[in-house]
Amino acid sequence: MATRIYVGNLPYTADNDQLAQLFAVFGEVIEAAIIMDRDTGRSKGFGFVQMTNDDEAQKAIASLNGTMFGNRTIRVNEAQPRPERLTAPRSGGGYGSSDTSYSRYSSERPYRESRAQGEFVDARQDRYGRGRDRDW
Repeated sequence: MATRIYVGNLPYTADNDQLAQLFAVFGEVIEAAIIMDRDTGRSKGFGFVQMTNDDEAQKAIASLNGTMFGNRTIRVNEAQPRPERLTAPRSGGGYGSSDTSYSRYSSERPYRESRAQGEFVDARQDRYGRGRDRDW
C-alpha cells in the first residue's frame, strides 16, 4: 500500500520536481505535490509525497526529518488523514436569515391577523421599517 508523507517548512522556491528528487533516493515516488495558495499562486511551504513501498517511506521519514533543504530545516512525517468537514448551511447574508427570506425587521410570522377585522395582513417590513400593509 502506498504511504503518504507530509513535508513541512519547505522553501517557497521549491517545486514538485525537486521534492520528488529528494525522496527518489529512498524509493519509487508515485506523486510529489507542493500545495499552492489559490489566490497568490505562491507555495504555502508544505507538500505531500506518495511512495509505493511502506518500508522505503519510513526510511525516508527517518532520514529526512530535521534535515536542511534549501536553507530551511524541513519537517517530515506520515500524513494524517484529512478530517471530514461538516458543511453547515450558509445564510444568504444581508438582512435574510437562515430559515426565512424576510427582512430583519419582520415578526416571527410573515402574515398576522388584523386585530379589527379578523383578516390576515402582510406583516413584513421594508428596509426602513415601514409595514407593507398600507395602500400605496
